[in-house]
Amino acid sequence: MVIGPPDRGTFANRSMKTLSFELKPVPPFRLDLTVWALRRRSENLVDQWDGSTYRRVLIQSAPAEVAVNQEGTAESPVLHVTVTGSRLPRGSASKFAEVLQKTFGLCIPLDEFYKFAAREKKLKALAERFRGVKPPRFPSLYEALVNGVSCQQLSLTVGIILQNRLAQNYGLPFSRNGDIFYSFALPERVARSNVPKLRQLGFSRQKAEALLDLSGKIAGEQINLQQYESLADDVLLEKLYQLRGVGRWTGEYALLRGLGRIHIFPGDDVGAKNKLRTLLRLKQPLDYEAVKRLREKWKPFAGFIYFHLLLDGLADRGLLKV
Repeated sequence: MVIGPPDRGTFANRSMKTLSFELKPVPPFRLDLTVWALRRRSENLVDQWDGSTYRRVLIQSAPAEVAVNQEGTAESPVLHVTVTGSRLPRGSASKFAEVLQKTFGLCIPLDEFYKFAAREKKLKALAERFRGVKPPRFPSLYEALVNGVSCQQLSLTVGIILQNRLAQNYGLPFSRNGDIFYSFALPERVARSNVPKLRQLGFSRQKAEALLDLSGKIAGEQINLQQYESLADDVLLEKLYQLRGVGRWTGEYALLRGLGRIHIFPGDDVGAKNKLRTLLRLKQPLDYEAVKRLREKWKPFAGFIYFHLLLDGLADRGLLKV
């Protein structure tokens, strides 16, 4: 079941405000590569990309659309940001800037990574090919966990389509040029749903129960995921494993994509292991322990290499230019 879009006239007649500001990432930086590492598939309706502009509906006091363009080179980048919304109270610019800096890893210096990759024969070409990508992360740990649960044991494309439906039903809408776009699903709205409704969107019973359990605990303030962010990896993983539907892959995935812990390479990620096997020219498939050994060898950049392998796969599909 997909809830129909709200009356378009309601949004068309609402007075919109805009604010603009610039961000200067730590070079090198390429918006296109970083956006693709974030959105992963062209089917993604939450993270929009038209080849030059990134757009996403974010919520401060109300839904607002954030549009980001890059000027300058990868070595001298400047991002131009425009925020459009019905309510943009004082201080909004700094709040949106903080989200974008975190989401795109704008302040992360990567000089040591490039030095490291230059010494590793099998990583050098990969690092040079995608020079300028930053390690992206979802704006919240909740979003990372929902991503993980949605994509478990499914193709990435199918998992993202499921999340699109979740956003269309449980996110907040924003109208632009007569079209309706949605924020990522809100936990308090998902918590008010039920298993039959989520199953109608395509989720299995187990995934529906996991999403309802997670969302309900957040909405009911039984857990505060922001308090998890300062915990050590092993302690945090044990906390996450106590959540319904969260296993090793989802937990490690959430650490990398939800908290920006770029030393984590999700060891059970089948697609990433296949790309890793090709990169290393191995005859035998990699198991979790083999990936764990590589993770130690490539510490603290194993998770950043994960993003490079993802981009390599997207480039092979012809989805991005390098």
